[in-house]
Amino acid sequence: MIGGIGIGELVIILVIVLLVFGPNKLGDVGSAIGRGISGFKKAMEDKDSSEDQKKDDKEE
Repeated sequence: MIGGIGIGELVIILVIVLLVFGPNKLGDVGSAIGRGISGFKKAMEDKDSSEDQKKDDKEE
């Protein structure tokens, strides 16, 4: 169970997504989501490193 969603609900959601986007576009949607998550993680890492650098500059 992920966040209160069971296996049955996940199957229903996947079927609806498949009907809305179609099997050909589903790969494109997955790729776009993956790129978005990757970009978000990179931005968070950059933010953390810039905050660490600012903290180090203040200590000097």
